[in-house]
Amino acid sequence: MSGAMDEQTLQFYGGHAQAYAEREVTKHTRLIRFLALLAPGATVLELGCGAGADSAEMLARGFDAHPTDGSPEMASEASRRLGRPVETLLFHDIDKVDAYDGVWANACLLHVPRLELARVLALIWRALKPGGYFYASFKTGAAEGRDSLSRYYNYPTPNSLQAAYAEAGSWNPLSIETGEVRGFDGKSAQMLFVVARKNF
Repeated sequence: MSGAMDEQTLQFYGGHAQAYAEREVTKHTRLIRFLALLAPGATVLELGCGAGADSAEMLARGFDAHPTDGSPEMASEASRRLGRPVETLLFHDIDKVDAYDGVWANACLLHVPRLELARVLALIWRALKPGGYFYASFKTGAAEGRDSLSRYYNYPTPNSLQAAYAEAGSWNPLSIETGEVRGFDGKSAQMLFVVARKNF
């Protein structure tokens, strides 16, 4: 492990950045629901932006999106798509304080080592303004491990996620929904979708 990101997983995304950029992208209904919680023009940090599809949607809807990705290759693909610089940012390097109205972390924090997750969530809590909203999604499971593409996943349970969020800061409300998605590997995965609001 390298800090709060697995090096082998980072290398996978770097090597497949163009393939991700060429994937068919559909409107993200959870993103639309998340943005509806925010004021018009709100400032949103996106973690793990990939090829930039979600930030493109935010910008099109008038939000002040700040896309970032841990992979320089992914950040480069997103920068090309968005026509603006995209920062390469690893989760443990988040250093802003009370800076964002929202943080959007779709299918990226699921790669944070289990022992590091609460620390990363605390950095996100610190970066949010009081009353700010935070979305993240995780593949659920019983024990951390790797998928068929050798990517590391923390595979939390709802209870372990709630404990990590509680350790990171004070949230109200915090909701966890379950669902299913089809990943880059073509396989369906059981997911946990978390929306939390930083306490005032």
